[in-house]
Amino acid sequence: MVDTIHIEGLQTPVQIGVPDSERARWQNVEVDITVVPQNGFAGLEDDLEKTIDYERLSLDLRDVASARPRKLIETLAVEMAEHVLQHYPVREVSLTIRKFVLPGTRWVSVSVTRSVA
Repeated sequence: MVDTIHIEGLQTPVQIGVPDSERARWQNVEVDITVVPQNGFAGLEDDLEKTIDYERLSLDLRDVASARPRKLIETLAVEMAEHVLQHYPVREVSLTIRKFVLPGTRWVSVSVTRSVA
């Protein structure tokens, strides 16, 4: 079994959407993140420095999301996954982003999984 860290329902403000009018206003998306650390949980010795600080991770992903306007949540998902791989000691990251704008639906979502080569 693989050790994972999971953050579910991270709400983050974004400027996103294909029409200019949608991108012009801030809206919240919801993100689920699962990371597989390079090292498993055995041997952590209750030391935060030996694992992934999930509060820092969530703050970083909010910063990525709010850094600039985008048209597609697909673009945001790829950028967030790449940020995690570049800045955290992980073997794999999976993200799902939910956007709440399509009438008659609860949400639309995209998911990506990226691994260290």
